[in-house]
Amino acid sequence: MKKRIVWLAGLCGLAGGWLLVAPAASPQKELDPVKVSADTCKLVLENKFVRVIEVKIPAGAREPKHRHLPGVAVCLTNYTIEHKTFPAGQVTRADRKLGTVYWSEAVVHEVKNVGATPSHTIRVELK
Repeated sequence: MKKRIVWLAGLCGLAGGWLLVAPAASPQKELDPVKVSADTCKLVLENKFVRVIEVKIPAGAREPKHRHLPGVAVCLTNYTIEHKTFPAGQVTRADRKLGTVYWSEAVVHEVKNVGATPSHTIRVELK
């Protein structure tokens, strides 16, 4: 009986410790681009190694604050966008060209397509 109580107490302690370190609503999940920007982001593939997202932003459209994991992006059109990064609030403009492949570190940002053409990008994010 004592062994069972000790075992149960240990299990409860482990579960309690896990609850302390595991956030109830992870900010990462709240900023998931597929959820936050469902009209512009489509999940193409996900496994334990990568997450592939297709992003299409119409000219003049804006994506709300969201996050990306580090990864590679492939531009499928020419377009011009502005990024506002968080928490610094720095705004940068980028002219992307069809066929350009670039590396991107993890980021939390807002995006606006400030050009005259829609953007189309495939992002392969590392987990």
